[in-house]
Amino acid sequence: MSNQIRTVSPSTGEVIFEHPGTSLEQARKIAYSAKAALQPLKDISLADRKAIVLKALEIITANVELLAKELTLQMGRPIAYTAGEIDTMCLRARYLVSIADKSLQVIPGDMEREKEIRKFVKKEPVGPVLISAAWNYPYLITINALVPALLAGNSVILRPSPQTPLVGERLVSYFHEAGLPPNALQIIHCGSFDLLGEIINIPEIALVCYIGSTKGGICLREASARRILPLNLELGGNDPAYVREDAELVYTAKQIVDGAVFNSGQSCCAIERVYVHESVHDAFVKEVQRELASYKLGDPMDKSTTTGPVISHQAVAIIQSHITDALAAGAVDVTPQNRAFDTSALPSKGSFLAPVVLTGVTNKMLVMREETFGPVIPIMKVSSDEEAVELMNESEYGLTASVWTRDIARGEELGEQIDAGTVFVNRCDYPSPDLAWIGWKNSGLGCSLGPQAFDAFYRLKSFHLREAQV
Repeated sequence: MSNQIRTVSPSTGEVIFEHPGTSLEQARKIAYSAKAALQPLKDISLADRKAIVLKALEIITANVELLAKELTLQMGRPIAYTAGEIDTMCLRARYLVSIADKSLQVIPGDMEREKEIRKFVKKEPVGPVLISAAWNYPYLITINALVPALLAGNSVILRPSPQTPLVGERLVSYFHEAGLPPNALQIIHCGSFDLLGEIINIPEIALVCYIGSTKGGICLREASARRILPLNLELGGNDPAYVREDAELVYTAKQIVDGAVFNSGQSCCAIERVYVHESVHDAFVKEVQRELASYKLGDPMDKSTTTGPVISHQAVAIIQSHITDALAAGAVDVTPQNRAFDTSALPSKGSFLAPVVLTGVTNKMLVMREETFGPVIPIMKVSSDEEAVELMNESEYGLTASVWTRDIARGEELGEQIDAGTVFVNRCDYPSPDLAWIGWKNSGLGCSLGPQAFDAFYRLKSFHLREAQV
C-alpha cells in the first residue's frame, strides 16, 4: 500500500493536500532527534512549559477563523460548528494546564524511624511520544494527549490523520512559535497503516497514543507485540441510549437526534442504538421525526447547514450496507419528509448521505452490532428496564451509554449496571475534561482526561536518601 497522502474534500471531491509520505528512514531520524530533544525540554521548568502551551493557545485562538475553514474543507463538518471544536479544545487544554502541578508533583514517602532517611517518588517523562490522531475531531482528540505529554516533559511526534493533515501542520507551527525547543514537536505524514506499524517499533519511541478504530488499535497491538511498548488507545463505540417510559419525550428526542446525527454521526461516542420503552415508543418516534425534519443537509460552508457529508464514498457504502441489511431483515425506514435530504441536489463528487431513522430493528442487525459511524438512528422497542440493560450490554464496545428518565435515582441505578466507561443520565455525547475518558471492552485501553490525564506520560522513579553520615 502506498504511503502517499492524498486528501480529498468530502464536500467537493477535490484533492486539497498531497504529500509523498514520511519514509521509515525519515521517521527514524525524526525519532532520534525527538529523543535528543528530551533534555532541553527537561531543562525547562514546568511553569515555563505551561507558559508555552498557553501562548500556543493564544495563537490558535487568533487564527480560529482560518482553522475552522480548513477543518470544514478537510472533513466536512458544517462551518457553523467547526470553530466550536477549536474553542472547546482551548478550554480543555487550559483545564489540563490547571491540573499539571498537582498531577506531576513529587510524591513523599512515609517517615521511617531513622529521621535521616528521606524518601520520595518523582515523575519522569517516558520519552518520545507518538500521537496518531483521528480525523473526526482532530483538534480535540489530539490535545488530550499533546498537552499532558509536553507538560510532563516528553517530546512528541504527531501523526495527523491523512484526512486532516493541515491540523498537524498548524499545531506543530503554532507550538514552536510559542517557544517549544527545536524538535520537541515534530510531524510525520503516514498513509500506510502497515508502515505505521513499523514506525511504532522504532526503539526511540517510548509511548504510542492512538485514537481511531478498534481494528486499528488491535493492529498496532499486534505490530508491537515483540516490544514492551505502552499503548494508550481511544477506540470505537456502538453507544446505546435507553428512553424510559417516564422520559420527557420532546427534550429527549431533540438530544438523541443531536447525539446521533451531529458531525454526520461520525463520533466515537455518537448514539448508535436507541432502546425505547414500548409504552412511549410510537410517541418518541414521532418526536424524533419532528426534530429531524428541521435539519438541513447541504454545503458545509453554508452557515445554515446542520449536516454535512460523511468522510468518503467508502464510508457512504459502509453506512448504506448497514441500512440495507436492516431493511432486508425487517426494519422499517421512517425517516421524515425533508426537502433538504435530497442528495441529488448536492455535488455528485461529494460524499453526502441523508440521515435515516429505522424502527423494528433487532440486535442481530449490523446497524445495532457494529459501529456504523454515520447519521443513522435505529430504534428498538423494549418492555422493561431489565431488557434494556441486557441489550445495551450485548456489545463488544463500552464507551458511553445514556439513560433518559425523570427518575434520576433510577437512572443512576441503571447506570451502575451498564458496561461503559461513561454513563449519562438525560445527556449524551459530552466528554468532560474533569472526568476520566475511558473505553471499556473493545472501546479502548488506558485513560485520558480527568484526574488521570497525565498518568500515561510519566514513569515513576523512587528515591531513598540517607542524609546523615554513616
